[in-house]
This record gives sequence, C-alpha cells and structure tokens, in this order.
Amino acid sequence: MGSTTNKAVMADEHTPLLQTVRVGPARQRYSHSTIRRFCTIALTTTTLIIVALFLLPIGLLPSSNRHGYGISPYFPWSSPYPHKSWPASEGLSYKELQDILLRTPKEDKAKEWSEYYTAGPHLAGKNLSQALWTKEKWQQFGVMDSNIVSYDVYVNYPAGHRLALLEKSGKEKRWMVGNEDIGMERESKYKVKFEASLEEDVLEEDPTSSLKDRIPTFHGYSASGNVTAPYVYVNFGTFQDFEDLLKANVTLEGKIALVKYGGIFRGLKVKRAQELGMVGTVIYTDPQEDGEITEENGHKTYPDGPARNPSSVQRGSTQFLSVAPGDPTTPGYPSKPGVPRQDVSGAIPSIPSIPISYLDAVPLLRALNGHGPKASDFNKYWQGGGLGYKGVEYNIGPSPDDLVLNLVNEQDYVTTPMWNVIGIINGTLPDEVVILGNHRDAWIAGGAGDPNSGSAAMNEVVRSFGKALEQGWKPLRTIVLCSWDGEEYGLIGSTEWVEEYLPWISKSAIAYLNVDVGTRGPNFISSASPLLNKALYEATSLVQSPNQTVKGQTVRDTWDGHIATMGSGSDFTAFQDFAGVPSVDLGFANGPQDAVYHYHSNYDSFAWMDKFGDPGWHYHIAITKIWALFAARLVETPIVQFNATDYANGLKRYLKSVEDKAKSSDSFSAKSPDTNANTPTLSFASLEKAIANLHNATTSFDDHAASLAASLGVDVPWWKWWQKVKLYYEVKRVNDKYKYFERQFLYADGLDGRSWFKHVVFAPGLWTG
Repeated sequence: MGSTTNKAVMADEHTPLLQTVRVGPARQRYSHSTIRRFCTIALTTTTLIIVALFLLPIGLLPSSNRHGYGISPYFPWSSPYPHKSWPASEGLSYKELQDILLRTPKEDKAKEWSEYYTAGPHLAGKNLSQALWTKEKWQQFGVMDSNIVSYDVYVNYPAGHRLALLEKSGKEKRWMVGNEDIGMERESKYKVKFEASLEEDVLEEDPTSSLKDRIPTFHGYSASGNVTAPYVYVNFGTFQDFEDLLKANVTLEGKIALVKYGGIFRGLKVKRAQELGMVGTVIYTDPQEDGEITEENGHKTYPDGPARNPSSVQRGSTQFLSVAPGDPTTPGYPSKPGVPRQDVSGAIPSIPSIPISYLDAVPLLRALNGHGPKASDFNKYWQGGGLGYKGVEYNIGPSPDDLVLNLVNEQDYVTTPMWNVIGIINGTLPDEVVILGNHRDAWIAGGAGDPNSGSAAMNEVVRSFGKALEQGWKPLRTIVLCSWDGEEYGLIGSTEWVEEYLPWISKSAIAYLNVDVGTRGPNFISSASPLLNKALYEATSLVQSPNQTVKGQTVRDTWDGHIATMGSGSDFTAFQDFAGVPSVDLGFANGPQDAVYHYHSNYDSFAWMDKFGDPGWHYHIAITKIWALFAARLVETPIVQFNATDYANGLKRYLKSVEDKAKSSDSFSAKSPDTNANTPTLSFASLEKAIANLHNATTSFDDHAASLAASLGVDVPWWKWWQKVKLYYEVKRVNDKYKYFERQFLYADGLDGRSWFKHVVFAPGLWTG
C-alpha cells in the first residue's frame, strides 16, 4: 500500500470545526472496465424498456376506455381479442359462412315444417306440443341450448256467439178498465229476419277447413255480452269516420257499429265505438280490400280461383295495443306466477264485438238501403265499397225502427301458461347479441302465412346455422333464437320476455330481426329502424329472386327499396318501442294482382299456400336466406353494420311529414307574421336545427367507423402489437356507440297517456295502431 499524509484544515466561518482529511494515491481501475460498462448500460436499458412497457399502454389506451379495460391487455403477452383469428371469423371464413347459409335451405324442408305447424289448431296457450317439438328440432339441428320459457297470461277463449237481424212485429191492443177505455198499446214481438252463420264454409279441397276441432270465429280480448239494438254503418271505424258521423248528426249512442276491416287496428275501432256510447261492434272484410282480384271482376273465389271466399272471416285481437301490448294485467312487468294483477279497464274493450264474413254482412248492409245518408255523401275516405254488385248501397242508417241486431258474445277468461322457445348460440362477445324471432301461435288450425311461413323459415335458419356449427363456426356475437307464443292476442310472448330480461337486453342487444308472415305473395316488404337500412339492402342483394324475369336478378333488384317506418303490430314492438333495440320486420306480401290472402281465416291454410300463396315454396327459401344472411352480417363483421346517418335522414323525413300534416290541418297554421293571433302556431325550427346537428355528427361518426373498418384489413407487424390492441378497443368503442344509439331516444316516463311506450320516435299511432 502507498503512504498517506494528513493535512490540517483551519477553522473559519465556513468551517467551524477543525478536520483532518486523509489524502492517498488514486485507486487502481478494475481490470475488466469495458465489460463492466457494457453490462451497466445493458441493465439500465432493459430496466427502461420494462418501465416503458408498463407506462406506454397508459398513454396509448383510449381515454374513454382507460378505466373500463385497464392496461393489462396492452402487455405483449396479453390477448384481449374475442378469439385468436380476430378480426377474421373463427372456424369458418365469412365467405364460407355465407355459402352455407345460401346452400342449406331447401324447399322440401320448408314445406315439411309448414305442413307440421298447420296440421291442427295452435291457439295461444294451447300449443305446448308444438313448443316441445320446436325445441327438440332446434336441438337436433345443433342448438343444444334451447329451452321453454313460460308466462301465466290472462286471455279469453270462445264459448258461444250469435248475430241475428230481428224484425219487430205486433198488433195493437186496446186496454179497458170496466167500461173505460184507457188507451192503446202495441204488443211487439221479434222474428228473425236473418241469422248469421258466423262460420266459414267447409271446403273439400281444403282439409283444414273441415277439422272437427277448428277454432270458432271470435275476437281476442272481446267482452262478453248480449245486446239488442239498432245499428249504424261506420265505414272503417277510424277516429275521423266517427267524427264525420257526429258532424252529420247521426245518432251513435246506444247503437251497434257495423264496420269494415282495414285502415286501422281493429281494437281501436271497438275502442272509439265504446267511447261514443255504442253498445257493440260487428266487423267484416269488404272486397274493396282485395284489389283487382274480386268476384265482381270475374275471378273465381277460393278454392276454385284466387278471389276471396265469401265466407272467410278475419279473427283477431281487440286489445287496445296503441296503449300497451302484452298481458293487460301486468303492464310493464312479466306475468309470472304470483305477481300482482292490474285492472284491465282501459286496456281491453267493455262492449262485445264479433267478426263476420262479407257473406253475412250483405243482408245487414242491404237492410240499411234507403235509411240515413249514403257513404257517397261523405268525403273520399268513405268511397270504394266493394259490395255494390251485391245490391248494397252503403247507407249509414241507423237501421229502421222495426229492425234491430241481436249480438251475443260469450267468452271464457282464464289465466293460463304460454310458452316461448328460446335457443342460444353463444358467441365470443357475450355483451353483443343479435336476436331473431317469429311467433308460433295462430287464430286458426292453419296459419300457413301468418305466422307459420315465418316458423318454417325460422327452422331453416336454425338448421343452416347448425350446419355451420358442425363445420367449426364459432360466431363472434351471440345469437338468440325465439319462437314466441301469444303474439296474436297482443304480442304477449315477446313483450313478457323483454319485460323480464330488460336489463340484459339493454346492456347487450345489438338488433332484433323479426319475421312474422314470411310469405303470402311475391313482393318483398320491410319496415326497420333506419340504423339497419344499409345492412338490409346488402342482405337482399345476396339472394336470388324467385321471380327471374332477368337472369341473375336479386331480391334487391325486384324490390322498390321502400323501407316502412316502425310502429307496432308484431313482436318487434317491445324491442323497438320499449327497450330501444333497433329492429326490422321482413316478409313477402301479395299485391293487387295476386291471389287474395285470407288473413286470420281458416283459408290461410297449407292447401292455399301450396296452390296460390307460394307454389314451389321458393319464397319461403328466399326469406330464409335473407333472414340468415342479414343476421350473419350483424353477427360476424367486427364493426356493427349500422349507419347512423340514415337515422338522421330518417328523422328529417319524419319531421317533413309532420310539417306537411300540420300545414294542411285546420287547427294549426305555419308560423308567420301574418298569422291570426287567435290561431295556434307551430314552429319546427329547433327540431330542424337539432336534426341538422345530428346529421353532421352521424356523418362524421360513420366516416370514422368506415376508416376503422378499412384499417382492419391492414396487417399489423408483430412488433407493433400495441397498435392492434388499440385498434381493437377503438372498434369496441365504436360498437358501443352504435349499440346504444337507439336507446338515446327512450324517455323513461313514457309517452303521454301511454307510458309503456318509451321511444319518442317510434310508436304506434294512438288512433291507428
């Protein structure tokens, strides 16, 4: 060791203490200093990289998701994606899935399912065997998670009915007390002038019409009663029709309404008659509803030809569906055993009603000839009755003093189970769900059009999905398949299910795809939330039209592209109007040149469908393919196939229609300086501005979604793994925006006077349904 020396340091004001400092020679350097320096640098760099790996995700993670997902998915060893193949499909490519969905459905299978469903009565609450059969079939097709969900529902079943035209007859009788003449009294009696059959003819060519257990003609939720009174012809029984009669000083109170089907929902015809003090309602189908295909125009009637059979009767519900659907005793909550039951007044009629054929209506209408004003004395909405060739002059009445109607309606009201069949195909994204539904119950033994053309298509959709599952497909989003009971009475099965599972539906449901009447003719029709318009056009472009007037043309090519506004009338109502789930309703309909569809009649039968509705069963397969491909597009594409700009455009069109109606109304005027001070005014400026702002926002958002979709097609190098993670969460954020977009139009307190309906854009018309 070298020597050392000590130096003394004197204290001063800076160094108050005397210190001894040892001074020695410099230490010898480490012999491997270069290696040591390299190791130090390497260790420091590695430490910094590790720290960066922990800190970098915090800066990259989208701020809106930072607390929702955390930073752990951004680590290289994490896999936040729903499956390893994302954004591609899992198990099968999207193209392979489409091919299966196009190849699998077969006409002979659809015909087989239709023949089963229409072989006997399957009224709501009386079709458990069909529910069990449907569940078992779906399980055979590969959807093993298929179950029955039941509800206890308040409904009526027919017990008896009568409709007779009675004529007063009698003689005068003089009353004497002793020798005193105290006056004359007319001793009145009634004789039956006409007794309505209230039956549909048995047809040798249509086995369904002769079933011993066929369902009588009746109205769902109609009131029991026995009333005898004069009657009045009230056209279609719209709110305005009744207003026209009141302005014409036609007495309605205490009378029975004779009304045509059409124009508005049947229950609202009864509702308005009841409100005006009428004591009963008789509803018939006039041939004016049948377009060109009528007996008057020389067409033979069913079964010999395409025109309406004169004895056909439209059954149906008279529940006040524009106030609330579902079980009328449990509005807003599911009708499970033991739940509180509410009073039904205000939800269903208190006066009796029955449906009749035009064959039974003709004698009643003829009896009004010459009594009261004629329909031709009223506005254009009263014109066009189709029974003039039968001697009907369409006088209003009331019926003459010597003629009255006796209406008898006997109904048994019970609380009985109804059965939904629910099948689930689990996807890799449990919080994104696409729901498909069709109802199974019918008013008659048949129902080949309504609803079992949809039921046959549903089975083929499920069978097609099953084939894809067999080949290894694992859907991205979860699919829920629903066979509803009780739709005909008041959308009951679907409404109760939505009410029960509302929290889960609100959190998870992407869309609801409904097919009620799958086919009753060759013309494609639809109604939809505007979010789904683009996807609907794309799905119809993939399916060949059964009507190949030009080789290779698709359903989209033969369709005019019109998508109607959502309202009510089928099982989409609870999803769209109550839960805020974007919905669509699809089907093929008959047109004015096609065979008449016998709606809710015994003649909506397998025989009619096979001969007139869809010979060859090609349209059953077309609707199956559209339905399946539509669902597949919503299920498999990484970014939900919605278009929010279409929604803004839809709102603009809806507002324009409201403005036009307001301008044509006598009650309001457009806001202008010259407007009379006593005239109510409407200004739509604030709504127009809000819709314009929404249009700008949705256009920007859809562009962003499209840009993301394009990015998904670009390969990301493995060493930029964090870019793919960021992209995934950005896609998730966009999908959440799309998913909850429709829900933003829900108003928790509901619409005025009908709080069950929550959607401020879509709802049935209060007086149209």
